[in-house]
Amino acid sequence: MPKFDLHLNLPLMNAAGSLGFFPDPRGPLDLDCLGAFITSPISLTPRTPARLPRFLPFPGGALLHTGYPNHGLGYVLRHYAAYWARAPLPVIVHLLSDQPHQIVQMVERLEIQEGVTAVEIGLPDEMQAGLARDMAAAAQGELAVVMRLPLHRALELAPVVLEAGAAAISLAPPRGALPGQNGELVRGRLYGPTLFPQALAVVQALAKADLPVIGAGGIYTPEQAKAMLRAGAQAVQLDTVLWRGDWQADAADFQMQDIEGEVAE
Repeated sequence: MPKFDLHLNLPLMNAAGSLGFFPDPRGPLDLDCLGAFITSPISLTPRTPARLPRFLPFPGGALLHTGYPNHGLGYVLRHYAAYWARAPLPVIVHLLSDQPHQIVQMVERLEIQEGVTAVEIGLPDEMQAGLARDMAAAAQGELAVVMRLPLHRALELAPVVLEAGAAAISLAPPRGALPGQNGELVRGRLYGPTLFPQALAVVQALAKADLPVIGAGGIYTPEQAKAMLRAGAQAVQLDTVLWRGDWQADAADFQMQDIEGEVAE
């Protein structure tokens, strides 16, 4: 199947899990700031929350452990597909699976949904390169495919999934561990400003290798987002800064031609 490229009017997106399952105009962000909306992770069948969901702050960020709860694709389509069709911006559906046959089933159902222009597929940290390739190949169809890769393995896996037909890659937050209240180790995803230098270095390395990347990780200011774009990112994703309501920029700050001009200088 041919690769379908992403076409964005603005190089900003929310990261999966940051703004829910549909673009809500009453949410914490003016949707005019975004070039696309990414849904929270959706699995083929329902997933229950982690047995002990945790949000553990640390200096410079926080660890989040949720288990990616959702009601499954069928429920999501019944309740949110109409919102996607009426959305004022393109919708990218984030799919959660480690089974290629499930990806095939989900993509086939999403191809007929109005307003959906792409899928983003999150890969677990431990996934082998061969299975990552199969996942990207399974998603090929009428929608553009973005593969969200573990930050520390992006350079390894990006060529594999792009060769299999992905239009671009995005970067997942890294995993870590912190002691809980009783001293037990709690594992989860890491978010916060301290991740920015590492994420920026990965974006620059991918761009230098001519690999299309959507930057993410520790972006809390418009200046950091523009630094990602100057480093070669096609777009950037915002995560916990949206929960805090701290994002201070509008669409005029991120016109594509303006960013390109800044990069050229």
